[in-house]
Amino acid sequence: MLDSIFNSALTDTNLTFNNAVITIGLAIILGLIISLTYMKTNQSTYSQSFTLTMVVLPVIVAIIILLIGSNIARAFSLAGAFSIIRFRSAPGDPKDIAYVLFTMASGLACGVGAFGYAVLFTIILCVLMFVLSRFNFGGKKSQLKTLKVTIPENLSYEEALNEVFHKFNVPFDLKKIRTTELGSLYELVYSVTIHESVSQKEFLDAIRTRNGNLDISLTMSPTTDY
Repeated sequence: MLDSIFNSALTDTNLTFNNAVITIGLAIILGLIISLTYMKTNQSTYSQSFTLTMVVLPVIVAIIILLIGSNIARAFSLAGAFSIIRFRSAPGDPKDIAYVLFTMASGLACGVGAFGYAVLFTIILCVLMFVLSRFNFGGKKSQLKTLKVTIPENLSYEEALNEVFHKFNVPFDLKKIRTTELGSLYELVYSVTIHESVSQKEFLDAIRTRNGNLDISLTMSPTTDY
C-alpha cells in the first residue's frame, strides 16, 4: 500500500499545467519547512537572505527539471546557459552548505515527480537536524579565548597569574609580552581555554585583585593578531 502511495506520483511525468502547479506548490511548501527548520536551529546566526534563498531554491531546481524532462538537447542547452553564471560569495558554514544541498535535493525530487519521497526525505532530515541541534551534538564544552592583562612592573610576568589559572583550572599559554606607560606597566596576552562550568566573572575578578584593578580584556573568539 505504501509503495502504491509513493509511486502513484511517478506514473505521469510529462510537462502539463497541472503537474507544473503541483510540483511548484509542493516545492514551495518543502522549501518553507526546510527554511523554518534552519531558523529554529540557527536562531542567533541566520540571515533573511539565506532563509529566503532556501524557500526559492527548491522551486528553481524543480522548474529546471520540469523544463529538461527527457530532452537531451534541452539539457545541454540549459547546462551551457548556467555555465556562464558566476557566484561570488564568502566561504559558507558547512551546515549552510548542507542545507543548500538539502533544498536542491528536495527540488530535484519534486521535479522528477517523486512527491511522496520528497515529503518523506524532507521530514526525516528536518527532524534529524532539529534533534541534533536540540541536544547540541558535537558542541564543545570549553572555548579557546584571548586574555589581555595589564600588570605593574613589580609583578613577575612569568608567574603573575599562575595561581589564578590553577585555581580555576584554566589551561593557558603566554603568547605576547609588551611594555606600556614608558615601561612602568606590562601587557600580557594569553591564549586560555575556559570550560563552561567556570564563572567568567569570578575568574576576571580574581585577576583584578592580582593586577591592582588595571585593564583586562577577554576576547570571546581567539585571534592571531596579538
